Amino acid sequence: MLKKIAALAILMIMTLAQTARADETTNLIDRIRTRYEGMPAFEANFKQILTHKESGAKEERQGRLRFQKPLKIRWQSNAPHEETLLVTDNEIWDYIPEEKIAYKYSPALVQDSRNLIQVLTGQAALNRDFDVKSDGAEKGRARLILYPNEPTTQLTEARIWVEPDTGLIRRASIVDFYGNTNDVELTSLSPKDSLPPSTFKFSPPKGVEVEDRRDATNQELFK
Repeated sequence: MLKKIAALAILMIMTLAQTARADETTNLIDRIRTRYEGMPAFEANFKQILTHKESGAKEERQGRLRFQKPLKIRWQSNAPHEETLLVTDNEIWDYIPEEKIAYKYSPALVQDSRNLIQVLTGQAALNRDFDVKSDGAEKGRARLILYPNEPTTQLTEARIWVEPDTGLIRRASIVDFYGNTNDVELTSLSPKDSLPPSTFKFSPPKGVEVEDRRDATNQELFK
C-alpha cells in the first residue's frame, strides 16, 4: 500500500512539474510575441555557422542584419563570404560582389513562418506553426525547441535562445531535411523605431549581371 501511495505521489509531482514547465513555455512565447509586436525595427551584428552533416565541414560568417516591419531585411555578410540579401515588399535581391552577379527573387520565398529569417526576427507564428518545447537554459538564455507542424525541406527542427526578461531572440539554429545546420547568433541587437528608407534600396552596380529568378519556388536564402 505504501509503495502505491509513494508511486502516486511521484506521478503527481511529475505531472505538476510538467504542467509548470508548459506554463513557463507558454508565458515565454507570449513574452516573445509581445516584445516583437512592440518593436518596429532593429539592427544587429551576427555570427553564423553553417554545418554540413555528411562531410562535417563548417563555414563561419559574420555580418550585419537590419530589419523593419512588416518584413524588410538587409542581410550583409562580410568578406571573405561577402553577400548582400535585400528583402522588400516587392522583391528580393541577392548580390554576390565576387561573382559580379545579382539574383532577383519573389518576396514569397520568405513569407513562410517556417523560415530562418522569420524565426530569427521574431515574426514566426510559434503557437500556430510549431510545437514548442522547453529545452532548459544556456548562459542565462532560455532555450526552446521548435517542431514544425508541417516540416519543410529547409526546416525540420529548430532551436532558439531567448532572453527571459526581454523576450528577445538572440540565437536561432535551423536543421534542414538533410541534417545540415544553420546557426545564427545575434552578437548585438539594437531596437529602433525605424530605419532610413535607403537601407532597403538596391540597384545592381554597373557591370553586374542580373539573373531573374522570380519563378523560383524553393530557393534557400540566408545561408
